[in-house]
Amino acid sequence: MIKTKPLLFIIALATLTLCNSKKEDKSPEIQESIQRGSEVYNDFCMACHLPNGQGVPRTFPPLAKSDYLMNKRAESIKAIKYGQKGKITVNGVEYDNVMTPLGLSDQEVADVMNYITNSWGNTNNKMITEDEVSKIQP
Repeated sequence: MIKTKPLLFIIALATLTLCNSKKEDKSPEIQESIQRGSEVYNDFCMACHLPNGQGVPRTFPPLAKSDYLMNKRAESIKAIKYGQKGKITVNGVEYDNVMTPLGLSDQEVADVMNYITNSWGNTNNKMITEDEVSKIQP
């Protein structure tokens, strides 16, 4: 007779490990940046881009599974650092709104970029650093 409780425990543990493996694969440094970035996101970004990163259709672009965010790294950093004005296309939809500058430090911009590029279906294996952000000019 097989004891089901230990077997269920092993299955649950394996499932939990697999579900969290992406986060665990990241260095402690990027994990800390992502944590700080989630706080920045909650304070400055969530009102427009929503808790799930979906944004508001045709008003505020999605960050979740965002081709723009993932393919236009420098432009995304610049938008967070200096604000965004003018037309952009995200996931095939055109947006033409204004994102005002948020007054974030270079470290806060790096942290929130690390958070959003590793959330809601986005995966970024190259950490965004304060130094990288500091080199982005208006």
